[in-house]
Amino acid sequence: MKRNVLIFGAISGLISTLWMMVIVMNFDPSKMENMDSGMWYGYAAMLVANIFIIVGVKNYRDKQQNGVITFGKAFKVGFLIALVASTMYVVTWLIYYYASGTDFIEQWSGCLQRDLEAKGATPAELAQHAQEMKDFARMYQNPFFNALVTYSEILPLGIVFALLTAIIMRRKRPVNPSLDADIDGRS
Repeated sequence: MKRNVLIFGAISGLISTLWMMVIVMNFDPSKMENMDSGMWYGYAAMLVANIFIIVGVKNYRDKQQNGVITFGKAFKVGFLIALVASTMYVVTWLIYYYASGTDFIEQWSGCLQRDLEAKGATPAELAQHAQEMKDFARMYQNPFFNALVTYSEILPLGIVFALLTAIIMRRKRPVNPSLDADIDGRS
């Protein structure tokens, strides 16, 4: 199981990490009116990456479990694949964020502020938002808090994929009748 989790978690992690880095490195807030397009690209990458949860659980069930897997075991394998992928994503982000000295939070805050202005927010609402973003930026400098926020971007979707995969992939009996005979002791 460990090898399966590491292989498919690494593939999923590479997809989400590479996609995230392409988006981040090409992120130019001066050209963006809002953050919606970047957010949708990010979720698209996560969906593609999480397909490897399905592939990994199916691979484990079919090749290592003789076509049989319980809901709990399937969920465990899927969750661990999601955790490996999410950890790769988080570690990559933390390295990029602290090593590059990026002003991502300030850029993100500026986009959100412009979005609020476009929606007609009052000066009081804009000031409150600016203060909230300053407080968030201060907390985001803490690597532990930064990691938790970053995990919250990607891991919940992985958990949903693991849950759905476990529901779909569970199987109490092998599909191949010859395996039924081998399991029951008949030949």
